[in-house]
Amino acid sequence: MFFLLQAAGKQSSPGGMLSMLLPFILMFVVMYFLILRPQKRKEKARKALLSRAKKNDRVVTAGGIHGTIMSVRENEIILRIDDAKDIKVKVDRTAIATVLEVSHDDTEEVEVKVKETKEIAKENKETK
Repeated sequence: MFFLLQAAGKQSSPGGMLSMLLPFILMFVVMYFLILRPQKRKEKARKALLSRAKKNDRVVTAGGIHGTIMSVRENEIILRIDDAKDIKVKVDRTAIATVLEVSHDDTEEVEVKVKETKEIAKENKETK
């Protein structure tokens, strides 16, 4: 029995290396479609959300602070936290987690945002 196993071990083919690498290649492809590609889509949507942040939008920061945007600069946003006491906080632009309420008068812009949100939601459902 031992001699049969030893003889079978000596007869290796050049395709043996490919058959050993094939599972790793397949794992990478699956990881790309299940993890990396959806993550890139989410990051793209987040960047679009941050770039559309405008004055008078109601937002929530990553720390859970609710406020209204008073001014937008290149890398920072000033939020008004309390209307009565006029409390303002300066936060980094990347600290914005979600936009609760968009208060723009331009109805076309709002319609475009709604369409983009629906498309992103549709793409997320398709990937799941």
